[in-house]
Amino acid sequence: MIHEVAGDILLSNAQAIAHGVAPNDHFDSGLALGLREKWPSMAKDFRHYAHQSHPKSGEIWMWGGTGGARIFNLLTQEGEHTHGSKPGKANLANVNHCLRRLRHEIEKEGIKSLAMPALATGVGGLSWSDVKPLIVQHLGDLQIPIYLYVTYHAGMQAKEVA
Repeated sequence: MIHEVAGDILLSNAQAIAHGVAPNDHFDSGLALGLREKWPSMAKDFRHYAHQSHPKSGEIWMWGGTGGARIFNLLTQEGEHTHGSKPGKANLANVNHCLRRLRHEIEKEGIKSLAMPALATGVGGLSWSDVKPLIVQHLGDLQIPIYLYVTYHAGMQAKEVA
């Protein structure tokens, strides 16, 4: 059950948040920056994971933190594991693969609700009209609330209805 909402995803009551990053992301812009500020240990753990595992675009990495926080980091963007390299743009093949993996993880982990932004459309550079159908295709028939934060309003809690 997909619900489009407006507000600040960091104020979501959903059990988990999914967002797009690059394999070499520094969590220094967009939603990633807000997540790093709210959960600094997540960004530190991601850097350690990326350094050890050298993940590839199209993969996902789930982080669980204090208070039950669950964050699915979807590697929708390109990025090299070299010192000083910057995250690249997202592409639809990576988004498609990440969403397929996300669905599997949601079902495996028993996630009861999920919040996500207009995935890969900010720093990732994709068009919402191309990304939204993929979200609907992969997550639309799940029997849990999926809150798509399509309009950002800082400090405003969205009306999340089940």
